[in-house]
Amino acid sequence: MSHILDTVIERHALARAGAPPARAKGIVLLIHGRGATAESMLPIADVVAQPELCYLAPQAERYTWYPQSFMAPTAANEPWLTRALDRVAAIIADILAAGIAPERLAITGFSQGACLTSETVLRNPRPYGFVGVLSGGAIGPPGTPRDYAGSLEGATIFLGCSDHDPHIPLARVKETTQLFTRMGAAVTERIYPGSSHGINDDEITKLRTGLAPLAT
Repeated sequence: MSHILDTVIERHALARAGAPPARAKGIVLLIHGRGATAESMLPIADVVAQPELCYLAPQAERYTWYPQSFMAPTAANEPWLTRALDRVAAIIADILAAGIAPERLAITGFSQGACLTSETVLRNPRPYGFVGVLSGGAIGPPGTPRDYAGSLEGATIFLGCSDHDPHIPLARVKETTQLFTRMGAAVTERIYPGSSHGINDDEITKLRTGLAPLAT
């Protein structure tokens, strides 16, 4: 299995931290935000302190997954949005094909990466071990049809966001929580009054707690 995972890491040019694939008890896929890098997500491996997990991160072309707001008309973000969604879905599929059970796979994204994480999970529902949505939500303008097929039963999902995030409307966070819940996931939502657009200490604690079962 480790050889197959090594091939997956090479095929998708994934940055890596934490446990080597040969002895990792679980995989954490980290999705960076606009203007950031794959490597900028890897310090999460240190702060969540789950050394038995392998942390992998893809790099967006030109540091962005799609050019406009996640609330923009869908056509304004194409073809980049579809390419980004297909790429993350392909990485997930290859990790699972390498022998990692969905219960041993976590996906966590921040900002634009959290939006990409949300939409990918909604479109590719499985009993993921953990999903972390840090300042993000489902993609699309208001009124976007949300007729996702499949079930998220067995998945554990955390959403955290400021109550006045300049990029992420609170209503979209609430909508995304409802979508995950309706699809059967065990969802925890935390809204932080007066917080900034960033990852706070409580969110790190929630990540650490959420990832712990994958490390046992």
